[in-house]
Amino acid sequence: MVTTASVWVASALGALHFDSGRCLFGAALLLGIVNAVVRPVVLLLSIPFIVLTLGVGILVVNALLLLAVSAVVPCFHVASFGHAFLGAIIISITSWMLSAFIRSEDGRVRIVRTGDGMKQAKGRVIE
Repeated sequence: MVTTASVWVASALGALHFDSGRCLFGAALLLGIVNAVVRPVVLLLSIPFIVLTLGVGILVVNALLLLAVSAVVPCFHVASFGHAFLGAIIISITSWMLSAFIRSEDGRVRIVRTGDGMKQAKGRVIE
């Protein structure tokens, strides 16, 4: 849902184009799968490039993956690498902002306190 909204925002700002709502959902689904499966491997292999570019390399990887999705989904269009780079920036920012507001059931921050239900540590403990 967050990825779909992010891709829609990127298309509304002119970075990407899709032909129909069904195409939007399909491209967002494929982009989510690619981000979950392929992206960690690519990021791991490109660590030296990411360090050398001070993190901007992550946006390049995201843009290349966005171009790959547009090559697979025929009704989803990215005009150039520049548009893919801009789309990757927009999708990253939008996803980050939406994820801050939309959380899963168990996505709450919990404060761990010593007291009831906690085992006492044996040995030396640094506090």
